[in-house]
Amino acid sequence: MHPTIRVIDLETTGSRPPDDGVVEIGWQDVGDTGPGWRLTPERGARYVNPERPIPSRTAAVHHIIDADVAGSPPWLVVSPPILAAPGLVALAAHRIEFERRWCIDALTGGLPWICTYKCALRLWPELPSHSNQGMRYERMPAGLDRALGLPAHRAGPDAYVTAHHLRDMLKEAGLDQLIAWSREPALLVRVPFGPHRGRRWTDLDDAALDAILERNSDRDVRFTARHERDRRQNADPAPAPQAVLL
Repeated sequence: MHPTIRVIDLETTGSRPPDDGVVEIGWQDVGDTGPGWRLTPERGARYVNPERPIPSRTAAVHHIIDADVAGSPPWLVVSPPILAAPGLVALAAHRIEFERRWCIDALTGGLPWICTYKCALRLWPELPSHSNQGMRYERMPAGLDRALGLPAHRAGPDAYVTAHHLRDMLKEAGLDQLIAWSREPALLVRVPFGPHRGRRWTDLDDAALDAILERNSDRDVRFTARHERDRRQNADPAPAPQAVLL
């Protein structure tokens, strides 16, 4: 079997399990079929019974309502054969912290994850947006069938779009590098909040960096501030590519 990465996308009742549950799972495989990584025909989406009502605020995003999922199997029945299928070497998602709230190691067999958001910040710093759909229309990935990528904010189409970004990332950086970047916090470029909001990290003076490290507890912010401080103190690593933070 060819090594395969399965891109996962979830639609849910909210953002906080166990109070919130999954209502739909979508997937799209990217395989090293030789030569190179490419999308495979293996894709799909399944409704999941969240075993609680779907709030109107989340239905307004994905347009899945209680009647759609009535009679569907629950998460612990639907997910294992999708998340731990034979031949998978990794799972991927755009902003994996969300999917991993439900796709726990007990269901995935401990497979490594690739975060296409974190990797996009590293590889494509010039993009004005690093959202899944923003990159879709800015980059216009080769071979992306517009119809298969719609409607947005549904699990199957979103996984299909993410898979095109992943395929292109694998051409620029190896599998191991993407996994390594995904295990680290996001390397931000513009300060996301506070008195320096919107400024590039490279434009901050040392005092501002020190103040952020002293007062801010956000994981991504602290990681980026330390990276910038270390860059100034050492010839290596070289300055990270600059990216626009959403």
